[in-house]
Amino acid sequence: MKNQYVIFKYYSIFIFCCLTLPSLAQIKKNSEKQKADLELILKVLPPERINNGRVSFLDETFQDWLERTGELPPDFDQMPSIPFLPDPLVLDEGGRNIPIKTMDQWKEKREWMKQELMRYISGTFPPPPDNMKSKLISNKMDGEVNLQLIELSFGPNHEAKLTIELMIPPGTGSFPVFLTQWNHREWAQVAVRRGYIGCVYAGADAKDDTEKYSEIWAGQYDFTRLMRRAWGASRAIDYLYTLPEVDKGKIGITGHSRNGKLSLMAAAFDERITACIPSSGGTGAEVPWRYTSQNYDIEDIALLSTSVPAWLHPRLRFFIGREHKLPVDQNLFMALIAPRGLMLSTAISEGASNPWGIEEAYHASKKVYQFLNAENNLAIRSRHGLHSVSARDMEDYIDFFDYVFGRNNHQPENKLYYNYSFEKWRDLSKENISPKDYSIQSSDGLLVDGQNNKIKTTDGWESKKANIRKQVQWALGDEPAGVTNPGPGSLKKSGSGEISFGTFLIRPEGTSKMGRMNISPYDGFGDQLFGYLYYPLDNNGKMKNNHLPVVIYLHEYDYSKGFNSYHQVESMIQSIVDRGFAVFTYDMIGFGNRIEEGTRFYHRYPHWSKMGKMVTDVHGAVDAISNLDFVNPSKIFVVGYSLGATVGLYAASLDDRIAGLVSVAGFTPMRTNTLDRGTEGIMALSHLHGLIPRLGFFVGNESRIPYDFFEVLASIAPRPVLVIAPQMDKDAHLQDIRQSLNETQKVYDLYENSEGLQLYSPDDFNRFSPNMREKTYEWLEEQF
Repeated sequence: MKNQYVIFKYYSIFIFCCLTLPSLAQIKKNSEKQKADLELILKVLPPERINNGRVSFLDETFQDWLERTGELPPDFDQMPSIPFLPDPLVLDEGGRNIPIKTMDQWKEKREWMKQELMRYISGTFPPPPDNMKSKLISNKMDGEVNLQLIELSFGPNHEAKLTIELMIPPGTGSFPVFLTQWNHREWAQVAVRRGYIGCVYAGADAKDDTEKYSEIWAGQYDFTRLMRRAWGASRAIDYLYTLPEVDKGKIGITGHSRNGKLSLMAAAFDERITACIPSSGGTGAEVPWRYTSQNYDIEDIALLSTSVPAWLHPRLRFFIGREHKLPVDQNLFMALIAPRGLMLSTAISEGASNPWGIEEAYHASKKVYQFLNAENNLAIRSRHGLHSVSARDMEDYIDFFDYVFGRNNHQPENKLYYNYSFEKWRDLSKENISPKDYSIQSSDGLLVDGQNNKIKTTDGWESKKANIRKQVQWALGDEPAGVTNPGPGSLKKSGSGEISFGTFLIRPEGTSKMGRMNISPYDGFGDQLFGYLYYPLDNNGKMKNNHLPVVIYLHEYDYSKGFNSYHQVESMIQSIVDRGFAVFTYDMIGFGNRIEEGTRFYHRYPHWSKMGKMVTDVHGAVDAISNLDFVNPSKIFVVGYSLGATVGLYAASLDDRIAGLVSVAGFTPMRTNTLDRGTEGIMALSHLHGLIPRLGFFVGNESRIPYDFFEVLASIAPRPVLVIAPQMDKDAHLQDIRQSLNETQKVYDLYENSEGLQLYSPDDFNRFSPNMREKTYEWLEEQF
């Protein structure tokens, strides 16, 4: 009997394993898919700049690391999609989604965050050493300030070193500490005048004792260069804790740019740091990875990981174009710092930043600070200017440390430039739309009229198109009555005649083959709008053609720079101009030089929408261009990427003067883009970016949205449209796009223009790649 029980037990285990464990065939299939994913990642990655550092002591390049470790990308199909920022107050997000309500749950989540952040971003690092020695190298007075230079040694055979300089103000103490990196000594000087011990340690490009740690602990810990420097900050604190003049409860760390990144890491992993200010750390600091993908046009995973291979863990590269699959994000570093002091600092116009994304991280972190009853310890500071900082900024940073440390009561302003939420808009507008008042819509039946009769003529379609346009205009909001700008000859320039195009942003200049002209309200460009027209020049430096076709280029979600893209916009403009076109481009509202114009938009126009304003501005651009006597007004095209493509679709559907359109990663059908499919859904437009608030009432009832993009596209017919939809676009569903275009094609066929609608779907991520640009140039030449 006993033997039978044993046999039954093991047989049951065998059956369970057979049913639950993947088969060898499935494992092989998954492995092949992971290898294919890796091939695409390697194809997309820019060349690695190994002169900026090895991937690790053991690996010179990413390829070396792959070969040594045998690692493959994860099976993304088995990972939950988290399109919004990971929620630090949820356990098992994407699985059981357990809300955190107790401190025990919070401690569990903290440990999980630490492990996952080390796995994907910082790498692992040694425990604090128990054998630290210190050697005083020099000790002198600078006026009343005592300057000490100290060398710390620790680790195996005391091989690891760290040089620190202390600037100790006069008095008996104890003093708070201003901790920063070697190349920010002048920052510490300001802090000393404010009664801080300045502590500068050799963990920066100017002097980096921490680089050796990679060799010392090779094979045991895989901490990246930034994490090694962050770990070095903790070793400086080990020493500070031995000094009686140090107020151990008041240690603040800050650093700028790459030093801002490592300061955030240091504070996240070392709870002895009681306040932290990552200053313009950008990507890898205060900007979440989800908001660095190429449609945001800042330093994305691909660019940053290959430009400086040593900074971040190689594993992070697996998530290029799949940022929504990354289990963690930068806001989780921030969550680990809570309830201690944290100020996120950036310049709204610096190229390597995304001020909107930083504010999203601020809001996500605020929930944690509220949970821990420390809301006032979180701050955000967005300055005007570019990347560098001044004494003004240092004084504000120290003010924040003082506030957190209880040395003053000067609370940070926390000014927000994108302080929009759907709920706030709903309160402002008093709008309340019930989706149940709208019938469920189908994704076909485009050529069926309101009486359920088949549309067989273009006149019949034009009648239905008028109704579609009404629905689109309803979603875009109630445009206030305005006056059309009549253009040249109607207005006179005031004063010197100079036109302001913004203070900070540098725009592409003209070249020997390309001229540049300012377009302003005096040319009929909308309501006090400004842009640039680039045009071809002959060998004598004169305009090549007096009947130029024009491309209006609309930019992506580049919040800090507008159209001044990192991703080769200058070469793209030149390439289009070389093909005989003029190119007109400008910043859309809320972006680049127009950030502040968008801040209070819904306070001013609660029933309009930012997307509606963007579309109106495109119409203004067409007006202005049509006023130019050297332009062919029948050949005005729109090319847009990401946000720009979406705006272009709406604009072309409502303005017959637009001769054609190229939409690059501009849409996915809304009615089928539900949240359970792993994207941001229509909330990207209604909740996140605040572009079409009225769509927010249809979240969860997407099938009742009164129009969809196949109808928008059909409203453009028979004018030519090229849709570029990358197969790996994390924000879109390619099969749905194909079905939309198949339905739209019926209208093009009705107009006997079957070639007017084209789809190009390269095996790529959401980006405007060189191949996609070439396809765009070819399409434009065909229209010309």
